[in-house]
Amino acid sequence: MSTSYDKMKIEEGAWVVVCDGRKALILCNKGDALFPNLRSHEVHEQDNPPTREQGTDQPGRVHQSVGSARSSVEPTDWQEEGERAFMRQLAGRLDAAVTAGEVKSMVIVAAPRALGALRPHLSKAVSDIVAAEVDRDMVKLPIHEIEKHLAA
Repeated sequence: MSTSYDKMKIEEGAWVVVCDGRKALILCNKGDALFPNLRSHEVHEQDNPPTREQGTDQPGRVHQSVGSARSSVEPTDWQEEGERAFMRQLAGRLDAAVTAGEVKSMVIVAAPRALGALRPHLSKAVSDIVAAEVDRDMVKLPIHEIEKHLAA
């Protein structure tokens, strides 16, 4: 359901969810489809330091079932785990909003990796109202710049 962001119409009252693995901006279109006027509705942030600051153990080692060989086990990427947890929480918030009738249409703007992490956690109710997905990282842009990129 990806769309070219330069041909997008954002309905009045639609949410534009701009996110990455650490931050999510939920913007609401207070304008109309021709002249969007995005306003901040909610901001969600996660403090997720690099893995080197979260894990201190050396990678584990396992013994092979045959012979005396040993091999290392890949260490857990705690930062990636934190990003996945953040995407699950965001998907839960979006589902709650759709279920409560807070929003009828939604555009999701996220870096490709974040979009891939978010999609599996979106409920059917949320997926049904997603008008467009934009695989671009815009979370660090000011709202007027996001608006300019998405406006037709």
